[in-house]
Amino acid sequence: MGEARTGAAPVSEREAEVLGLLRARLSNAAIAGRLHISVRTVESHVSSLLRKYGVPDRAALAALAGAPDGATGSGPDGATAGSSPAQIVGLPVPRTPFIGRVPERDAILSALRTERLVTLLGPGGVGKTRLAASAAWVAGPAFPSGGAFVDLVPVGAEFVVQAVAAALGVTESGRQTLMEGIVRRLGVGRSLLVLDNCEHLVEAVAAFADRMLSGCPELTVLTTSRERLAVPGERVLPVAPLPLGSDAEELFRVRAAAVDPDVVLDPPVVGEVCRRLDGMPLAIELAAARVPALGGEGLRAGLDDALRLVSGGRGAHVRHRSLRDVISWSYGLLDADERGLFRRLAVFAGSFDLAAASAMVHGGDASAAADLLGRLVEKSMVVRQRGARCSWRLLETVRAFAADELRASAELTEVRGRHLEWATGVTAELDRRRIAGEPWQDDFDVVADDLRAAVSHAWANRSSLPVTLTGRAHGLARSLAALSYARRFVSEATLHFRQAADLAPAPGDAARDLRGAAETTLAGLNPGTEAFDLLVAGAQRAGEAGEADVRARLLARAVEAACRFTADPTAVPRERLTRLLADARACADPGNPVTAAALAAAAAWAGGYTRRAPDPETARQAVTAARAADDDPVLVSACLDAVSAAAIRAGRLREAHHVSGERLPLVDEMARDDPAAGAEIADALHMAVTYAVAAGDLPAARPAAVRLHADELVGNHPYASAGKLITVLALCGAFGEALDHADEMWDGWLRAGRPVSTPLAPAVLSVALVHGLRGDQERFADWRARAQRVSGVGGTGGATDPAGPATMDDAPGVASFAAFVDARIAVHTGRLDDAAEVVRRAFGAYPLSRHEAYAHAAGAELAVVADLPDAAGRLAEAATWVEQNAWAAACLARARGRASGDPALLAESAAGWERIGAAYELRYTRDLIGAPGAPGASDLPTASTR
Repeated sequence: MGEARTGAAPVSEREAEVLGLLRARLSNAAIAGRLHISVRTVESHVSSLLRKYGVPDRAALAALAGAPDGATGSGPDGATAGSSPAQIVGLPVPRTPFIGRVPERDAILSALRTERLVTLLGPGGVGKTRLAASAAWVAGPAFPSGGAFVDLVPVGAEFVVQAVAAALGVTESGRQTLMEGIVRRLGVGRSLLVLDNCEHLVEAVAAFADRMLSGCPELTVLTTSRERLAVPGERVLPVAPLPLGSDAEELFRVRAAAVDPDVVLDPPVVGEVCRRLDGMPLAIELAAARVPALGGEGLRAGLDDALRLVSGGRGAHVRHRSLRDVISWSYGLLDADERGLFRRLAVFAGSFDLAAASAMVHGGDASAAADLLGRLVEKSMVVRQRGARCSWRLLETVRAFAADELRASAELTEVRGRHLEWATGVTAELDRRRIAGEPWQDDFDVVADDLRAAVSHAWANRSSLPVTLTGRAHGLARSLAALSYARRFVSEATLHFRQAADLAPAPGDAARDLRGAAETTLAGLNPGTEAFDLLVAGAQRAGEAGEADVRARLLARAVEAACRFTADPTAVPRERLTRLLADARACADPGNPVTAAALAAAAAWAGGYTRRAPDPETARQAVTAARAADDDPVLVSACLDAVSAAAIRAGRLREAHHVSGERLPLVDEMARDDPAAGAEIADALHMAVTYAVAAGDLPAARPAAVRLHADELVGNHPYASAGKLITVLALCGAFGEALDHADEMWDGWLRAGRPVSTPLAPAVLSVALVHGLRGDQERFADWRARAQRVSGVGGTGGATDPAGPATMDDAPGVASFAAFVDARIAVHTGRLDDAAEVVRRAFGAYPLSRHEAYAHAAGAELAVVADLPDAAGRLAEAATWVEQNAWAAACLARARGRASGDPALLAESAAGWERIGAAYELRYTRDLIGAPGAPGASDLPTASTR
């Protein structure tokens, strides 16, 4: 098939088809059915697209698919609507022409070329937003990696990250926080992030901008605010009112003509009005909207009255005061119904549609609300927004005035109640659409800030809420938690479940909410005891409600979580877990099979009480109980994981791999929007790769790694999922593909803050291995040194482990793989000077290592190649892995063949490599055999024949 062009990256025709279907938010299975290809093929295409576009997840791909390629025409303010501006998502498209400001815009464009943080500073109503948007459109081509324009007016201080993530299509998962996802999205190439209206969030935005600029070396941030951020390197550009005698009067004439095309204006009157309004654009627009009703002279007379209190100089404070007085004057000219709706609309944090506005009208009359909205728009008190969704909003300065009027009125409590009722209805409808599989995410993003505000206000005032409103607030918090999790705002979902528990009308409801909070915590792979504490608290509330069986299941889940998911296996004393499990058994309904299965799972995981060391017999009994209960895929998978964990600790690698493979079909049955399934999905996908590699089953490991890397829930980690794939590709001999992912993995680790990450070290060592096998010693040494940094050797990894192991030999989970890599390089390059030391390390004591078979097999072959005196003993010692690891079996057959000169053993080795798809090892072995017509290895060093 040929290549298509979609956005900036060359893709195949099939990939373009997949990208188009991602736009419709189809699952991999649905795409496979539509294109008549396998799900694995779709996963491979998605993984390729993620790599080519350098985006973090499927949502970002869908956003790219939604931007038409080669758009034509002219954008706002004369900017060309080409590919780059279109990639700065969220740029407002104004309805009216841009007047003046050419020198200011040029100054911004100049600053964006040289500075990384630029702030447009000025009072409300001076035109900062319009100027920033115009500059962003013109500057777009200079930022080929795109970016986003984010309006922060409706955003609370704790939700700045969510607002940016939603604009960029970035999601959170157990392997990636929202911040990490944003850094990954904006950390590749030159990109522009515009944060509009920061004044009420200065500290939060300053911290966010500082983190982004540190993690994204080519990112530029443009902000608008009434107060500077005070971040190092900030360039502040003051925004002044429009100059009188030119641009101010032109703005008045254009806006007045838009309302009344036949209006005739006296230039001296226009000049006088603009002078009295200090050239403030918003004040001028409000005044111009009154021309049809009052005429020029009437307008001037009205302003004489409205501004009579303004006296003295012409500083920014007076200008802002004059703007407020103009808004007050315009408000006073409204009739009673218009004023009522106007001030009630201030309850909305962001934009609102007709249904929302109708909720603020007595009786919920939509026709009355539409009429009033039309009149308010005509008078420039409300702005209608362009786009597919019909909506309106109050400009930030106007909304502040309306909010003051609402607080001063006697209807604030009533309006808050209406807002809460509206928000409850919206979340219920969105939740219904989510469950039904109908589109809902875009509409959620539009109203999310209002839903958050409604819950936060209700939660903060929960002690004084009427009973009816408390029930609504509880339902809203619970639905918002479910929607947030489904939107992959995992940490936010935990917050809302906690709020729901505090708002719960009964202890049984609180127990279920605390269970939800615990499950979202586990889905975020929080390594602490937070989930355990939440589950225990939930069990207590269930006991208060008299729900003994629910209490038993929550206690059982708490025990399982403490043994299975906490980073420190001693964080919860064993005696306490024993008591909790006994307590759970005592209150459980003996006739409930689901409860019995949950208790069996907890008993299995607590059996050995060493991290991931369940009792094998109890684990098998737990699987039987889980399958006999409700056949819940999450519970069955958890019990299967106990079986495989017990097997791996006993050295039964093939059994662990086989059992982990049984979990993969269960993943397909799990509800992706259910927090209870999140941790299980993540664990099952990761363990499928880990145990397949441990058993040397590369034909199973490779598709599992591709699936993991492409998975929308867990595949968007900045480095972990790519690392798993790299290790498999290196073992398979797919060196080019492995190196294709190497920089992505390394850059992701750097942007994540260089955390000590032992599980990542084998992947980094795998990159070193590839370079070493290709004969590039410089890159081999470089990547091996990087593996030391990742492992925290000598405290070089990061601040989380300032001491760290002294060498990689002291780093658990790393040492055996490092010895394996060094042994392979020595064997394949013939550099044998320190062979005895490498062999010693390869046969070191590596308790619980999943790579010990590789180290022993490679070490034994090195002993043979180097003709070490203990070679025979090493071969015998490594032979214990022949039945457990297919890679080790093929390697040891070759080693025995080299030791004995038996060509049959070399042929057996070649057949083994061919079965598992280890292409490099197969070529190397055939080269040893000297088989006629053996494939060449032009890019590889000549095989040693020692």
